[in-house]
Amino acid sequence: MWFMPRDKLEMPDPKVVLPGRDQPMWVPATHFVNGQPLAPPYPPELELAMFGMGCFWGAERMFWQMPGVSVTAVGYSAGYTANPTYGEVCSGRTGHNEVVRVVFDSGAISYDDLLRVFWEGHDPTQGMAQGNDRGTQYRSGLYCYTSAQKMAAKKSRSSYGVALKARGLAPITTEIIDAPTFYFAEDEHQQYLGKRPGGYCGLGGTGVRCS
Repeated sequence: MWFMPRDKLEMPDPKVVLPGRDQPMWVPATHFVNGQPLAPPYPPELELAMFGMGCFWGAERMFWQMPGVSVTAVGYSAGYTANPTYGEVCSGRTGHNEVVRVVFDSGAISYDDLLRVFWEGHDPTQGMAQGNDRGTQYRSGLYCYTSAQKMAAKKSRSSYGVALKARGLAPITTEIIDAPTFYFAEDEHQQYLGKRPGGYCGLGGTGVRCS
């Protein structure tokens, strides 16, 4: 059986996390798949959403394929270390989650539509894990930029929880909090499955659809 040290399955003490750095991660100017500007500022009519669903490679692909989504980017959030590296996040000593930031046109696609992809695209019952990926960076999370997003997120969690219970599945472990600072992941991780279509995904849903 593959073993993960216990400290990687628990959030680290903020007093002993890695210090990070002031310099932001370099990222390319444009999205590898659709050519849109990867970093802000974004057009004012667009909105932000952020999701943690396990390995961010497969999660990002789910969202960039959706009509109405302008830009996606992978990064680290909901932890303590400023501008962390992938290796630091994987160490379990930053508290960060692997996340996807989605820039979308709410006139073309709603936040509820994005939530449906979130709930149906992974298993939100596994705690600090997703499939074979285990550690705090693989936890399920909804990171909300507005009060309306948080309300919708909590409502959908309740509805999906009822559906899971009816199927005899475990309770949801998804955290729902205000969106923390988003730190870009390294260039090699951006649109990873666009660059390597046959690459590792690591995600699997429960088979339960969100109403």
